[in-house]
Amino acid sequence: MKTSSKLTIIPLMFCFFTMGFVDLVGIASNYVKEDLNLNDATANLFPSLVFFWFLIFSVPTGMLMNKIGRKKTVLLSLVVTVVSLLLPIVGESFGVMLASFSLLGIGNALMQTSLNPLVSAVTSGKNLASTLTFGQFVKAIASFMAPYIAMWGAIGAVPSLGMGWKMLFPIYMVIGICASIFLAGTPIDEEKPQGKASGMGECISLLTRPIVLLSFVGIMCHVGIDVGTNTTAPKLLMERLGWTLNEAAIATSLYFIFRTIGCFTGSFFLRVMKPRTFFIISIVMMALSMAGMFVGESKAMLYAAIALVGYGNSNVFSIIFSQALLALPEKKNEVSGLMIMGLFGGTVFPLLMGFASDAIGQIGAVLVMAVGVAYLFTYIGKIKM
Repeated sequence: MKTSSKLTIIPLMFCFFTMGFVDLVGIASNYVKEDLNLNDATANLFPSLVFFWFLIFSVPTGMLMNKIGRKKTVLLSLVVTVVSLLLPIVGESFGVMLASFSLLGIGNALMQTSLNPLVSAVTSGKNLASTLTFGQFVKAIASFMAPYIAMWGAIGAVPSLGMGWKMLFPIYMVIGICASIFLAGTPIDEEKPQGKASGMGECISLLTRPIVLLSFVGIMCHVGIDVGTNTTAPKLLMERLGWTLNEAAIATSLYFIFRTIGCFTGSFFLRVMKPRTFFIISIVMMALSMAGMFVGESKAMLYAAIALVGYGNSNVFSIIFSQALLALPEKKNEVSGLMIMGLFGGTVFPLLMGFASDAIGQIGAVLVMAVGVAYLFTYIGKIKM
């Protein structure tokens, strides 16, 4: 990394923290379900809706970056995110929450598409995967804080405000505003796009490249398992152990704690270990987790399963994303858009898991996630080194 880039990375990591706000949808959907008396399929509409917008906005965002630059696109994403966090403060109806989660998804689609390639502008290629993983570590801090803030509000920690679990929205909104100001004041030198800017058709056509298509599906599975565990882990504890929602919310925090540990240690391991080796270790941990969630009936086994998938899934995105970017370095913006479009898996998986769990219990949701883990095993051979 260039000396001038060492300070530049700080506001970018601040933006990664803001990127983690999207993960509040997991615990929030459980509280909204309880507040509005929704069934699993309807409640899972919220996380599904958040990630639906990745399908719509990711590729256009890649094209937008070619016109206005990556930094300005990240700033736009921060503005949209701040507005999404403002809505639940002024209203709490089903429609308001749908609008809030939609804007949260749109803002996150813009941010994830533009922030990752912006990091590549200040980080050398050999260290890209480890730097992106460290960014995921910072993002995970915001992710595991959300359930604690929600629980803190739910138990009436600040009764004078009368916001309950929704306390997390104003807290994260203020942080989002600070991140916007910090990034706006930081100069970043971006390389200019080479050649003629790609159109929508040209961007989509990159999916005909095997590595791009397989990486796209891999990211769909990664985020599907991520969002799926986020929403299903508390329900597993409630179903198997008879816990209340406030008691079971610890499961979401446990997942994100181990995902945070995984990102932090992964940023080191990916500098000293071959990506393929670390990827194999990660996927084996996820497979063991699925087995534990499938048969586990005790708190210890369920906790272990949640921890394993948290650690195992923590570095999958960075490895797959960096493989795709490095495969087509001249098309970073377009490839980034396609990879982030793969976060649409966060829509597909929760919907399928909601229907499966309504039909046969949370074991059905686990089976859906297990299919995603099985696919990731097939991606191992596509990782260079």
